[in-house]
Amino acid sequence: MFFIIIGLLLLVAGFAINTPSMPVSQYSRPVKIAGIVIALVGALTASIRQIDAGTVGVQSLFGKVSSNTLENGLNFVNPLVDVAIFDTKTQNYTMSATTAEGDLSGDDAIRVLSADGLEVVIDLTVLYKILPSEAPNIFKQIGRDYKDKIVRPVTRTRIRDNAVYYDAVSLYSKKRDEFQDRIYKTIAKDFKDRGLVLEQLLIRNINLPESVKKTIESKINAEQDAQKMEFVLQKEKQEAERKRVEAKGISDYQTIIASSLTDRQLQYEMINAQKELAKSPNSKIIIMGGGKGGVPLILNDK
Repeated sequence: MFFIIIGLLLLVAGFAINTPSMPVSQYSRPVKIAGIVIALVGALTASIRQIDAGTVGVQSLFGKVSSNTLENGLNFVNPLVDVAIFDTKTQNYTMSATTAEGDLSGDDAIRVLSADGLEVVIDLTVLYKILPSEAPNIFKQIGRDYKDKIVRPVTRTRIRDNAVYYDAVSLYSKKRDEFQDRIYKTIAKDFKDRGLVLEQLLIRNINLPESVKKTIESKINAEQDAQKMEFVLQKEKQEAERKRVEAKGISDYQTIIASSLTDRQLQYEMINAQKELAKSPNSKIIIMGGGKGGVPLILNDK
C-alpha cells in the first residue's frame, strides 16, 4: 500500500508540473512514468500475501469482513484489503501464583471458595486453538484479543462455578480428577460456541489453607501408623500360628512314639546298644539291666 500511495503522488506531481511556464516541465513525463511504475509494483506487491504454516488470514475491506480465509502459502488478494493473521496452532494460557510463570506477571492464580467455605488457590494451564473456519467470525465478534476476552474470563468463571460442589480436602485429593473433568466439559462447550477448541485442561497445583494442610498431614500420619500396627499384628499372628503348628507336630510325634514302643522293642534296642558299646576298645565289662526281664551280661576283655 505504501508504494501505491507513493506512485499515485508521483503521478499527480507529474501532471502538476506539466506546464510549459514551469522550469521543471521537462521532467513531467519521467515523473509520470515513475509514478505509474511504482504504483503498479506496489499494487502487485500488495496483491500477494504470504500466509505462514499454522496460521490463516482473514480479509477485511473498509470494515467488511470476508467469510473466506486465506490458507498457507501465497495468496492473490485485493491490494486494498487488510489481512488479519490468526494462529491456528495449539496455544496455552497459564494462570499461576508464581511470579513470571503465568501469562500475566505477578500472582494470577484462581482463588475459589469450596463447599465448606475455605479458600482454595488453583494453578491452571489451558491448551486450546481456534478453528480455522471460525476465524472470520472470531474477528467480527471478538477481535484479535480473544485470549483476554474469552479464554481467561470463561476459564476463571467456570472453575469458580464448579468448585462450590466440592469441599477443600476432596479437591486436593480424591475428587481432583472428577473436578478437572467437570470443568473441562463446561469450558469446552463455551469455547466451542465461540469458535475455539479446548484441547486440554491441566490443573498444575491446588493450594489449601495452612490449617487444612496440617489436618491432612496428621490424618495421613495416623493412617500410616495404623497400617504399620496392622502389619505388626499380622506378623505376630503368623508367628503364633507357626508355633502352634510346631507344638502340634511335637505332640503328634510323642503320641506316635508312645503308642508304638513295647517292652520287647525296648529290650531289643538295649541289646543293640550293648553290642555297639562292647565293640568299643575302652570297654572291659558292661552290665545293663537286672532282675526279671533283665538283659544279659556282656564281657569284653580287650
